[in-house]
Amino acid sequence: MSTILDSRGNPIKPDKKVLSENIANAHITSVRNPRPNSVASTITPQRLAGLLRSVVDGNNPQDYMTLAEEIEERDLHYASVLRTRKLAVAALPPSVEAASDDAFDKKLADEVRQLMESDQIPELFFDLLDGLGKGMGVCQILWDTSGGRWTPNDYSWVDPRYLRPDADTLSKILLISDDAPQGKPLDPYKFIVHLPRTKSGSIWRNGLTRLCAVMYMLKSFTIRDWWAFAEVFGIPIRVGKYGPNATPEQIATLKNAIATIASDSGAIIPDSMMVELVETAKGNGGDTLFENMARWADEQTSKAVLGQTMTTDDGSSRAQATVHNEVRLDIAKWDARQLEATINEYLVKPFIVLNWGVQKAYPRVCIRVPEPEDLKLLVDSLMPLVDRGLRVSESAMQDKFGLGAPKPDEATLQPLSTMQVQAVQPLALNRQQPQRLAINRIQQPSEQAIEQLTEEAMSDWVEVGGDDFMNPIIELADNSATFEEFNAGLLALQDTLTAEQFTPQLADYLFRMRGMGDAQDA
Repeated sequence: MSTILDSRGNPIKPDKKVLSENIANAHITSVRNPRPNSVASTITPQRLAGLLRSVVDGNNPQDYMTLAEEIEERDLHYASVLRTRKLAVAALPPSVEAASDDAFDKKLADEVRQLMESDQIPELFFDLLDGLGKGMGVCQILWDTSGGRWTPNDYSWVDPRYLRPDADTLSKILLISDDAPQGKPLDPYKFIVHLPRTKSGSIWRNGLTRLCAVMYMLKSFTIRDWWAFAEVFGIPIRVGKYGPNATPEQIATLKNAIATIASDSGAIIPDSMMVELVETAKGNGGDTLFENMARWADEQTSKAVLGQTMTTDDGSSRAQATVHNEVRLDIAKWDARQLEATINEYLVKPFIVLNWGVQKAYPRVCIRVPEPEDLKLLVDSLMPLVDRGLRVSESAMQDKFGLGAPKPDEATLQPLSTMQVQAVQPLALNRQQPQRLAINRIQQPSEQAIEQLTEEAMSDWVEVGGDDFMNPIIELADNSATFEEFNAGLLALQDTLTAEQFTPQLADYLFRMRGMGDAQDA
């Protein structure tokens, strides 16, 4: 029988109704109201300070969560960088590692691997990473037992506005309901609780919204003043002139014409009146002041969310962006490590316990963040080492470039130097010699190639009649008493000894050396 343990380790009986239903949904007539009052529209420095204090004290975390939701909806830059950080991890495919090489552990790993292939997993990751902004991300597991086993049918995001801290320690998370307006503990094996740690301390003081709330408030003030400035200094002043004898009706006509120009860009006035459009001043640099202030606020937000500004703001070089992207890569790895710990604790472990009971060790879900690699630099670094004899696995390099192994009958690409040498390669000789140096092996150093050709030529000396040529000379040297007698005997041997048998061999080696030199010069 499956065993569920509470937070104290005591066994409890699983309630199929509670574990399979959505118990955190909202209703208009419930304490979990789906229509909260707006907070961001009336934010002021005083209210923001009080709101941040209230969430730490546990008095009013609902307004803080509402503000975090509204900032994502109102601030385009914050929404963009926060979504970038979420998708850097949520879009990664998870992998599963077995607890050991035991057959049963491998079976459990296969079950978890099938669970991770569900279509709901990317959405689950994204919803849990909502805790990056709000400090906590909670989702329900809607279990299905119709097939005779416990299987997650779906996952439902829990609105953090319905979560409260406990009154004693302010560290436990409670869910409010009509039966428990102050909140009750989350049911075990029902909720997945992700608490991303962006700083040490209380979970209610965590979350990127707490860092970016002040920047949002300042930016909202800046944008509001910017539009007011544009209305005053960005539109030409419309001046109407009338003569001293103008009647009240004519003056009223001129006023109506000026108002009409503002909306319709056209008006009809008598010849005795005149309308001028006076260009306004630039407000002593005010046209750039507000833009710089808004951009500065966005840069601070980028630093808080991504850890850098090079990939979001203009004016950075590619080298700078590469260095700063490594900092962002460290943040992505940290987010992935925390998320996989949450999945292993709140999803994998309950799934195993409910179906196969408590285990000594459980399969692990891993979320690995791939590191960007300069493949050109890798190739440039490896080629000199390969030329000096370093052995590199072809399959490893194919994996680096994402290439598959070629089939036996499949046409493959060849080095340009090899193709050039093959074009001038001589016809094969009528006899094949063992371990003959191929012409297209131009990757060898020149000294090594010459040495190998010399050894090959010396071994061929005997095969083409070297002993028959040298033996009469050696015999003459042994029988001669003086040098003059040996020299006279050499003149007599010239009539019987010829070099005809060595001519094809020398021509072969000269041709091959010429081909090797031409290939290396190409």
